[in-house]
Amino acid sequence: MVHREAGHRFLARLGKKRLRPGGIEATHWLYKQANLSEGKKILEVACNMGTTAVEVAQTYRCSIIGVDLDCKALEKAEANIRKAGVEKYVSVQYANATNLPFDNQSFDVVINEAMLTMLPKTAKLKAVQEYYRVLKPGGVLLTHDVSFQELQMEQLLEKLRETINVRVEPLSVESWEQLFRQIGFANVTTKYGAMTLLSPRGMIRDEGLFGAMKIIKNGLKKENRTMFRQMVHFFNQTGKNLKYIAVCSRK
Repeated sequence: MVHREAGHRFLARLGKKRLRPGGIEATHWLYKQANLSEGKKILEVACNMGTTAVEVAQTYRCSIIGVDLDCKALEKAEANIRKAGVEKYVSVQYANATNLPFDNQSFDVVINEAMLTMLPKTAKLKAVQEYYRVLKPGGVLLTHDVSFQELQMEQLLEKLRETINVRVEPLSVESWEQLFRQIGFANVTTKYGAMTLLSPRGMIRDEGLFGAMKIIKNGLKKENRTMFRQMVHFFNQTGKNLKYIAVCSRK
């Protein structure tokens, strides 16, 4: 059986730094909901290469711990943290979202983007329970994932799984909201819209013109061309009814 590369790792290899369904626009909306400011203690789950953690540290001077299960991504995150000169604010470590190694009520904010979609329902519940546990009273959970509004989506979701080589399980807009309320979060606020992961406008907004051009150039290399074209076609044509959803849930 031929091993096929997971979509998020493939895009990262091409040079994509922001691997979020709603791009930087959705991420920045989440920041505003949390009123980030100096002195707040933040946990980022699935921090990947540290792009969000570095940006938050540079902009808001918050204290951030990033966790991930991908050791190679954590190595890249450490290098990016050093390059940005934010070691005073950001650290990363290996940890599992469903069993976080932190005390109760340790953080003001938990950020988790583009990861819950990849978990089956029981693991989603366990992870969100953990986020609730480590948040201080009044703390906020900021999530950013894949969603949909249409009822007949199973065929499309199966095509998504084939395209990105990950067994993702996104939820409807209503089901995401219910998940957070079920765990005990209140004041659940959502924003959703068209996915911009591989749209021309979205890539330029997220990566800059030269960054977008580099990704496209790498994507069109012979060894990458087939998968890159499949992903671009899916996200801009076949799967255009999929949505991003950003959710701010307050404890």
